[in-house]
Amino acid sequence: MVTGWFTGEGDDFRLLGTRCSACASVFFPREDAFCRNPGCPGVDLEEVPLSKRGRVWSYTDSRYRPPSPYVSEPELDWQPYALIAVELSLERLVVLGQTVPGVGVADLAVGMEVEVVPGVLNEDAETTWTTWHWRPTGVPA
Repeated sequence: MVTGWFTGEGDDFRLLGTRCSACASVFFPREDAFCRNPGCPGVDLEEVPLSKRGRVWSYTDSRYRPPSPYVSEPELDWQPYALIAVELSLERLVVLGQTVPGVGVADLAVGMEVEVVPGVLNEDAETTWTTWHWRPTGVPA
């Protein structure tokens, strides 16, 4: 989906962030120009893999077809999906994303442990656009 936001496949799939060498603040999406911490003048940022697991901080569902530039087939029925905000275990950073297909808001609870896994945003005959999804731990792939 966006180059440099994640890496790996399967069990090695990770979101990528950046960490400021001056204040140790971690950012996602990544920052490559300067530290986003308003009190830090740092500009030396290193890429870091983020925690695979975190806890549900908040969640909701998407019950409408979003407008362009979202890619969807207008002739197909709209399928709602769950969106969750996950607080990463080590970084204490909140990252938004979709749940894996088949997991809806009725399956979620604030504080539930989830893990990041690769997902498909869209695909056609030539290309698969990969993104990340959140899956409750203990739910088979």
